[in-house]
Amino acid sequence: MSPERPRSRRCPCGLGESYSVCCRPLHRGRRSGAATATTAERLMRSRYSAFAVGDRAYLLATWHPSTRPATLDLDPDLTWQRLDVLATAAGAEGDATGTVEFVAHHRDTAGRDGQQHEVSVFVREAGEWLYVGPQG
Repeated sequence: MSPERPRSRRCPCGLGESYSVCCRPLHRGRRSGAATATTAERLMRSRYSAFAVGDRAYLLATWHPSTRPATLDLDPDLTWQRLDVLATAAGAEGDATGTVEFVAHHRDTAGRDGQQHEVSVFVREAGEWLYVGPQG
């Protein structure tokens, strides 16, 4: 699946903007070094969008090197439906760490709905937020 989306489509992250002005600049900017997420929650939302559009490169690039897998296979049988952010702790522009609790809703090719509930841990290094992994 290509990480491109039509300009008028709403961004999967749930902030209400179109993908082209919301998460796509982060997805493209991370590869060029231009745009980075300013908070842990913003990074988490952009990573959810990367799952939704199939942008494996962005997911790996925003994963902390200490926990990043060598490769990442995305499940082609899942369509990501909606993101609910439940809570955040720290993770603001001046913080070094943060957590984001969320539920990511998906549907498989058989039409079954599912969800992933996680409290994600993020660190900020050299001014850039990175995903470490699930808490606990």
